Amino acid sequence: MATIPWLVDVLRAAGVQVVVEGDWLNRMRPGSFDPIGVLWHHTASTSSASNPHPALGICINGRPDLAGPLCQALVDYNGVFHVISAGRCNHAGASGGSGPIPAGDGNTLMIGWEIDYNGVNQEMTAAQYNASIAATAAVLTRLGRDSSYARGHRETSTSGKIDPSFIDLNVMRADVAAKMAGGGTAWSSIVDNATAGRFTASANWGVSSYSGQRYGADYRYADPVAASDPAWYRFNVPATGNYRVDAWWPANSGYNSAAPYIVATSTGNQTVIVDQRATGGQWRVLGTFTLPAGDANRVAVSRWSNGTGLVIADAVRLTRV
Repeated sequence: MATIPWLVDVLRAAGVQVVVEGDWLNRMRPGSFDPIGVLWHHTASTSSASNPHPALGICINGRPDLAGPLCQALVDYNGVFHVISAGRCNHAGASGGSGPIPAGDGNTLMIGWEIDYNGVNQEMTAAQYNASIAATAAVLTRLGRDSSYARGHRETSTSGKIDPSFIDLNVMRADVAAKMAGGGTAWSSIVDNATAGRFTASANWGVSSYSGQRYGADYRYADPVAASDPAWYRFNVPATGNYRVDAWWPANSGYNSAAPYIVATSTGNQTVIVDQRATGGQWRVLGTFTLPAGDANRVAVSRWSNGTGLVIADAVRLTRV
């Protein structure tokens, strides 16, 4: 059975912070392991600065229904790679095929990162994303594969997995390609209506999980009025520069025909009107804007609409371009 004893050296050479967890060279599952790609997961555990890797023990030792190890490395809240195994792990299950990854035994075909966040009302941190991009680029280079061999579990799973939540996997692959070509990783951050400390709205905004097109567990809604009463999304913008602003809303014929999104740019507020009756359940580009550095309210959805129907506030994403 093949192993990847070069993993720690490759990660460290790429600038990734690594912690080796015990006898990683000999900790593995029986069976074949000849990886051609990298698979991203989330753990479904809630990590934090004070508890950065709550799922580490499970990833090493497994669960009652699945023997460990459960990944080659766990990525903690701070972007540290905890290397668990140089061999086969129970992380991927059956692959239905995705991109260049064929159908078959996913545990044979792919190296797995378990990124430690819950994926319901918590997204991966910027540190986790950036470290995972750097690690994936380095490993694919070592394997002699391109960025198309980086996949998400929800793309390969035959059993309806949703991980990794809250990231655009096509953007992930573009960032891996840029890293492999010698470029940097584009900063990107998502704020959902349930993101703690990052979303604020008055009591006039209700909570709903009605639409299956929602981002995350639920979204907010309010009647249009001749007053702003905005729902704000707060971002910690790392540097003054140009950022693409994307919004996500569930579409419904009863939702607002002219919902105003307000972007707080370096030169003042700019408003973009969208029709929330259509093109829901996906990221929609509002435009590219110059934003100042700092942690502040950057995007809002206003109730002051000339349209009809409920105004929806779900999720917003910023990406540096």
